[in-house]
This record gives sequence, structure tokens and C-alpha cells, in this order.
Amino acid sequence: MRHEQITELLDREAIRDCLYRYCRGIDRADEPALRSAYWPDAHDNHGAYSGSAEGFIEFALGVFKTEPRNFHQITNVLIEFIDPARAAVESYFTALQRGPDGARTVRQVLLCGRYCDLFQKRDGEWRIAERTVVYDWVEEQTAPATSEVERFGLRQPIGASYPTDPIYALGKRRSET
Repeated sequence: MRHEQITELLDREAIRDCLYRYCRGIDRADEPALRSAYWPDAHDNHGAYSGSAEGFIEFALGVFKTEPRNFHQITNVLIEFIDPARAAVESYFTALQRGPDGARTVRQVLLCGRYCDLFQKRDGEWRIAERTVVYDWVEEQTAPATSEVERFGLRQPIGASYPTDPIYALGKRRSET
């Protein structure tokens, strides 16, 4: 393999890893993971929110306080390099979101769409510089009336926010070695 091909493969993997960190950040209310997906000067057009990525992160931090249940999946990641430091990236997402609205009524919504991102590589690191969320499917669902403890029963542990979710215990093992 040529050096350029190896570099491109590594860049593709770094971009995918960034997309997955974004999902963990949103789903686990993990502020460091969420921040690590965006450049500090990034812009995010996220449907009802359009502005700086910092503003979107602050918005998300407010939502995290309501202890929502989020579940994002990323698929069909298409990476098209513009040049060695920029890439146009389209990734499909499916998101199930449940949490209280402004009136404290619990709502559940299934969203499907695409993240249309401009990634930039700075100092060897890939992150989102511009994001536009394109919605292809929105479905309001009836939120369950019973508690998660009742619904999940013996299926434990239940996913949790940062830092109590079981995935963070695994990460601590790496730092202990």
C-alpha cells in the first residue's frame, strides 16, 4: 500500500470515531465526548437550533439535566475528501429520544435523517467544522407509562449517563494499566 492510501484509511477511521463520540456524548450526557466531536469555532444547524456548536452543546447540557433517554445510531457513512484537510461526510442516523418538553410532559420521538458534515483536520485531528441535520423521518410515539425499572425487569444494568454507565468503568481499566 502506498503512504497516501494508508493515510486516507486512517483519516476515514478517525472521522468515523468522531461521529461515534458525538453519539456517545448525546446518549450518555457525556460533555467531554460531545465537545470532542466539534471544533470550538464550529457551526451547527440542528433543526430548531442553528448557531455555534458551543451554543448547541450548551443547549444539550440543559436537556441532559432533564434526564432524557436518547439512543442514536450512525450508519451509511460516506466520506468524500475535498482535500487532505477537509472532507464532506454524510451519515445516516436513527435517534429515539424520550424526555420532558417545556410543559414537563414526557414525549417520545423517533427521528431518522442524515448528518451532512464538513470535517476539518487540524494538527492531525479530525472534527466537525459545520453540521446540517437533514430530517427524513419524524414519528411521535406514545411514551411508556411504566417506569424503566418495571419495563426492563431483570435486564440489568440499564444504560445511564456519564460517568455511571458501565462503559466508563471499562475506560478506567485502560487508565489503570
